[in-house]
Amino acid sequence: METLAPRLAGIGTSPAAVLRRRARELRAAGRDVIELSSGDLDFPTPPHVIEAAHRAAQEGATRYTNVDGTPELKDAVREKFLRRNGLDYGRDEVIVSTGSTQAIFNAFFATLAPGDEVIVPVPCWAPYLDQVRLAEGVPVPLACPQNNGFKLRPADLRAAIGSRTRWLILNSPVNPTGAVYGRDELAAIAEVLLEHPDIGVVADSLYEDMVFDGRAVPTLAEVEPRLRDRVLTTGGVAKSYAMMGWRVGYAGGPAPLIAALSRIQSQTTGGASSVSQAAALAALTGPQELLAERASILARRRDAFAAALNACEGLACPVPEGSFYLFIDCAGVIGKRTPQGARIETDRDFAAYLLDTVDVVVVAGQDFGLSPYIRASFANPDALLEEAGQRIRRACAALR
Repeated sequence: METLAPRLAGIGTSPAAVLRRRARELRAAGRDVIELSSGDLDFPTPPHVIEAAHRAAQEGATRYTNVDGTPELKDAVREKFLRRNGLDYGRDEVIVSTGSTQAIFNAFFATLAPGDEVIVPVPCWAPYLDQVRLAEGVPVPLACPQNNGFKLRPADLRAAIGSRTRWLILNSPVNPTGAVYGRDELAAIAEVLLEHPDIGVVADSLYEDMVFDGRAVPTLAEVEPRLRDRVLTTGGVAKSYAMMGWRVGYAGGPAPLIAALSRIQSQTTGGASSVSQAAALAALTGPQELLAERASILARRRDAFAAALNACEGLACPVPEGSFYLFIDCAGVIGKRTPQGARIETDRDFAAYLLDTVDVVVVAGQDFGLSPYIRASFANPDALLEEAGQRIRRACAALR
């Protein structure tokens, strides 16, 4: 079939997914590629989680589950929301999905009419924008520059709200910048939202366990209980427990919205894998000490890698408060020329230069809605990050 639906016009594949595939192809061709573009962690899935999945499969837990998740996992998610986020949800206010990505898409698909608007602070995780477009909505990117700490300001939010605004996306810690919203910052945003009772909020907390320097990660519905029935709080086990490929996410919110998400899920994926749900149950109810241990490792890597990149000519790397990404200002290399004479015009040119000359894969800031930056993951072994820093430093030094 050659004719595609109009809704696919302009819809692309996630930039990180494209680069991940490209890195694998280059490795298969024999190149020594260092991939810093992916949202994968190098930590293993905890052994007790794998054992739980194995046991579930052996015991026959391989049949269809409830579309919205097994009762046991939903209860574990409810307990997690209460323990971690101070949010008390009933079973009918929680859904388990095939990754948090599906929960977010389901929300847009369930609620947006053609032309409805979703405010998206940028830089942002690029699929937000295309998810809105697939639901026939209109994404409204709202710039959050570095001098604002890469965070949304209440005055900017107020100015961006229009008659068709239906949702605000609020991601904390932010992918790609690692910015973390504090309680006072969320309270100020909440004051604006209280003026507009028809606007919902997707509070994406996928990276909530990757925070550093003693910071807390409050959630909007906890900070302002009056917004509880307008907030969909999403998360998952992918980052916290290094379960990226298990594809289990979840969301908590008002029961009518959760029911709508379940209806859509019943007609699309049919729900998350039964074995993966057993694994997620073990992750959420098992030992939690590894979360702080791994955050400590990531903090050490963050400091070392940021220092290495700040030593590179033309780069400036702010230290993130959370996540496992560095969002690196590369304005200092724009306009320079490569040893072959090519001019670096954009952050995408610089990312291509790093791949071509030193086999390092990063994501251009343009793909997150803010230039000139590049995003690099520090969720990699120390030795690999040290080598990547040396390669990038050589590449920057070679520019003229």
